[in-house]
Amino acid sequence: MRAIVFRTKERTPALEDVGVKTPGPGEVRVRLHAAGLCHSDLSVIDGSIPYPTPVVLGHEGAGVVEAIGPQVTGLREGEPVVLSTLAHCGRCPACEVGRSTECRNAPRMLQPFTVDGKPAYQFANTSTFVESTVVKEQSAIPIDARVPFDCAALIGCGVMTGVGAVLNRARLEAGATMAVFGLGGIGLNCIQGGVLGGAAKIIAIDVVAQKLEWAKRFGATHTIDATKDDPVKAIRDLTAGGADYTFECVGNVKLMRAALESCHRGWGQSIIIGVAGAGQEISTRPFQLVTGRAWRGTAFGGARGRTDVPRIVDWYMDGRIEIDPMITHTMPLSDINKAFALMREGKSIRSVVVY
Repeated sequence: MRAIVFRTKERTPALEDVGVKTPGPGEVRVRLHAAGLCHSDLSVIDGSIPYPTPVVLGHEGAGVVEAIGPQVTGLREGEPVVLSTLAHCGRCPACEVGRSTECRNAPRMLQPFTVDGKPAYQFANTSTFVESTVVKEQSAIPIDARVPFDCAALIGCGVMTGVGAVLNRARLEAGATMAVFGLGGIGLNCIQGGVLGGAAKIIAIDVVAQKLEWAKRFGATHTIDATKDDPVKAIRDLTAGGADYTFECVGNVKLMRAALESCHRGWGQSIIIGVAGAGQEISTRPFQLVTGRAWRGTAFGGARGRTDVPRIVDWYMDGRIEIDPMITHTMPLSDINKAFALMREGKSIRSVVVY
């Protein structure tokens, strides 16, 4: 079957023939119908996320279960599913207290594929730039069959990470103020999380005018063009001293500092979502922290995949969040590098591969 394989930084990801294994115990094979492009895929290509190669890329996807391995009890063939990078066991101490992203039994560096007859790695427990993939049962989450596959694909990472960072990690209270740095798919879903949580002010920051317009579309109450205004000063002016919560969604260490320093002294929290380049470090003056601000990270929006994905599906079906407008481009798998170019140029929210 065909897949997008990344081999080295000096070689463009390419469409190649790969083999995929038969599902083993606790595994299922999923035929992909749609796959979204997330910046984390690009981070593997440019080296910001070190990853063993060759690797089949992609980690946002939705499709249909086409084969079931032994000991699988919660899925059936023909069932539509969203793929989740979380393959938490549900039984370890971390899972039992709701910390699925810290699961002690989650799989690592699986190799369900073969390229040139040799094992190839799966990306983020899923790999979705391939016609069929094999995943742990926990990573294939059943969904309402009425949800379009292109929208369902985005729930698996972009929607979950952005909404989850606001509702699960920050635990934003109704009436709080928040600011979002970077308005790609993650940032726009942070804005939607703010709307769901009842934020009084949702301030959106970017350097691309079109993205600021997108932010208004998804619920931002204020926008800041960082090419014209100092976002730290502007946020402090809009919030009487600083936002209650800020979210960095780019992976830029300078923006991480700006996001922290945009928080209100005494109680403000800044959540880092973006993935910075390998080896980079963040810094600020200690005064920013000893006066009460907090710097926090988040993985996958602090999600519990098997409970949070169905909840987001319900919100989508009820019209409480929007996904369709985020899909700015669709294309076949063979055009994947065009989609990466759109991402680099800031011309897309989400491109989706449709099989």
